[in-house]
Amino acid sequence: MKARVYVTLKREVLDPQGDAVRRALGAQGFAGVRDVRVGKLVEIELEGVSRGDAEKQLAAMCEKLLANPVIEDFKLELT
Repeated sequence: MKARVYVTLKREVLDPQGDAVRRALGAQGFAGVRDVRVGKLVEIELEGVSRGDAEKQLAAMCEKLLANPVIEDFKLELT
């Protein structure tokens, strides 16, 4: 089973990297870009687990290592 974990800063947390990308896009002529948020994608392949167990394991991985729960949110996608 393959999983994608999307980790992004919480909306209330400032994103200086996103602001830098927004400004750079404007400088490149891409008008109308109002906001950019930068995050990370982690792809994980799991073997021998049910969908329910995979969701539990992935959530635990995010809470313990992949995301900082104080400033980041995560979203799981299983395929």
